[in-house]
Amino acid sequence: MKKTVYLGLGSNQGDRRAYLEAAIARLGELGRVTALSSFYETEPVELTRQEWFLNCALALETELLPRQLLKRILEIEHALGRKRRLPKGPRTLHIDILFFGRAVVTLPGLKIPHPAMHQRRFVLAPLAEIAPEARHPVLKRTARELLDALPAGDAQVRRLSS
Repeated sequence: MKKTVYLGLGSNQGDRRAYLEAAIARLGELGRVTALSSFYETEPVELTRQEWFLNCALALETELLPRQLLKRILEIEHALGRKRRLPKGPRTLHIDILFFGRAVVTLPGLKIPHPAMHQRRFVLAPLAEIAPEARHPVLKRTARELLDALPAGDAQVRRLSS
C-alpha cells in the first residue's frame, strides 16, 4: 500500500545543491516524488561553528515500509559521501523522515515523526511550503501551525530563488 512520506534533506559540505539534487533523483527511485520545496539556506543549530546548510523538503509516495525506507535512505547518504564523524556536524547529505503517512513509529534507531522537527525552522519552512496542512500525528498541529509557533529570532532560514 502506498504512503505519502515527507522527508527533510540538508547539506553543508562541497556543492550542496548538487548533493541535494543527486539525493532527490535517487529518492525518486524509491517511489514517486510528488512535491519538492524550494531550497533554503539555513544557519546551523546546536553545533553552530560550521558552514550554513542548504535544505529542502519533499513528498514521496512509496510502498516501502519505514525500516525499508530508512535502510535505503542510509544507503543514499553513504553513496553520496556522508561520513558520521561528529553528531550534528558537517555533512555532504542528511535525509530525515519527518512524517510517514499518519504513522507513529518508535523503533531502535528510528522515530517517526522526527522527534525534533517541531522545534526546527529549517525543517518546518520547507515542509510548510509543500504541505502546510500536513498534520503532526502526535502534536495534532499542522506544519504551518508548528512553523508559526516558533519563536522569532531563532536560527536564520532564507528561501532561495530558483
